[in-house]
Amino acid sequence: MEAASLQRLLEHAATLTPQELEAQRGDLEPVLEHFLRELSAGRIRAAFRDADGQWHAVAWVKQGILLCFRLGQLREYGDGELWSFVDVHTLPMRRFRREERVRIVPGGSAVRVGAYVAPGVICMPPMYINVGAYVDEGTLVDSHALVGSCAQIGRRVHLSAGVQIGGVLEPPAARPVIVEDEAFIGANSVVVEGVLIRRRAVVAAGVVLTATTPVYDLVRERVLSGTPEAPVEIPEGAVVVPGVRALSTAYARAHGLGIATPLIVKYRDARTDARAALEGALRQMFNP
Repeated sequence: MEAASLQRLLEHAATLTPQELEAQRGDLEPVLEHFLRELSAGRIRAAFRDADGQWHAVAWVKQGILLCFRLGQLREYGDGELWSFVDVHTLPMRRFRREERVRIVPGGSAVRVGAYVAPGVICMPPMYINVGAYVDEGTLVDSHALVGSCAQIGRRVHLSAGVQIGGVLEPPAARPVIVEDEAFIGANSVVVEGVLIRRRAVVAAGVVLTATTPVYDLVRERVLSGTPEAPVEIPEGAVVVPGVRALSTAYARAHGLGIATPLIVKYRDARTDARAALEGALRQMFNP
């Protein structure tokens, strides 16, 4: 089935009432199975980058995923003794074969059907990749990391231990979190609400980035801001570390209070790897 035909079917199904959906279950379930196979193979995806480098959500793909939940019926999985779980029957876990060249290290990880995981990806336990996510070649998803629904992760990205990459399904037009090629996301960082991390950017451990988080660029002396509709964007090669911004109220000044604020303290050059760029930036901050 061509993508255009699949899109028309899913867009129409998204308009149906629960009763109409149930009446058409026999016709729709094979369509959803085909849809999830295409997502799992990376032939369709929840967002795309245009020729100008701008990213756009693909609303009908999210509508298809939402249909999987609407038509899903709870089913018991596992052997009932050593391991078991209950989830909708339309979205089981993916199973990988050796020829797919994806390393799933044992220890409690899971990848949902409808997530694309490219050859050369390494998944350290326990981690989770949700439906609609796209994880490109050579990326490392480290222990306790989450790749949320429809998130787009580029080539040779390092998602360190405890990283939380947020997901989004509604509204369908909302841009998912995007991390472009060769970016480094440090341990326990949180990137949510459609934030865009451009290629080769470095996010230090513990940084929290939301759609509306102001990011202070100390190098170019500017403030990067975003809105829920147009989330903040971290520039290519930027090195982002946790910082603090003083609060201006009288009470805050009296008590020396501040609020956590991401700071861009450096930009990587073409020859500097992520870890060296981050270590150099931190040395410069503490030993000016």
